[in-house]
Amino acid sequence: MPDAKFLEEYSLYRKLSLKIPHSLNYIDKPAINMMCHECKGVRTFTQHNQYFENYKIENASSEDEIVRAAYLCVACRKFRRYFFIKISPDLESITKIGQYPPWSIAGDHNIESMLGKHQALYRKGLISESQGYGIGAFAYYRRILEEIIDGLLEQVEKLLASSEKESYLAALENVKKTRIVAEKINLVRDLLPPILCPDGKNPLSLLHGILSEGLHADTDERCLELAVETREILIFLAATIARTSNEAKIFTMKMQSLLEKKKIDNSK
Repeated sequence: MPDAKFLEEYSLYRKLSLKIPHSLNYIDKPAINMMCHECKGVRTFTQHNQYFENYKIENASSEDEIVRAAYLCVACRKFRRYFFIKISPDLESITKIGQYPPWSIAGDHNIESMLGKHQALYRKGLISESQGYGIGAFAYYRRILEEIIDGLLEQVEKLLASSEKESYLAALENVKKTRIVAEKINLVRDLLPPILCPDGKNPLSLLHGILSEGLHADTDERCLELAVETREILIFLAATIARTSNEAKIFTMKMQSLLEKKKIDNSK
């Protein structure tokens, strides 16, 4: 196949646009790095024969064909992976329509730990991706984003001084209830650490715009194309906000402890 990433990472029915040679003999068959169930670790796999299976003839046509690519672990020489690839009639794209072992929907433990309470929605988004339901994945990823925004709203309340709370609390509650997410994003934008705002761009606005547009206007195919980058940005966003929030709490606690000690020393 054209590149390793297509075989290693693409979910089912996610199309890759590229020019395909007219003959199957000239299609690249790159090595891939994936989990070997025999070796219990990531290993290199290569196609173990010269041709695509069932096409062991010279110059077989590529047009509108479905081919099976069989890959063998080069370490144990036992474990195999299989991919079923649909080549478009115009030779302008390929689509993975089958895979064994199946595309994994098991969330990375470290990632799910970082996502905290968003784990269940993240897993459902992955399942949607694995079945080619890009719009479904976008729905779950937008829910995660909106939960992140609501979490930041709660932080706004905690940051208000006692004298400010009374006057702002009613307004804050109204914003929490609104369905106009732009109003929420506007309120919490200053709580984002600088690392999340390259060139001053607000990732909350960008992500929410892409996810909303995908849900209302894009096809499953287009949403699948954007799902990987969107998911990875969401993970980084959630993890960074959680870490920054925790660091702020620790800093506040240490400052309070230091002030208490200072009061005790002054009273002696």
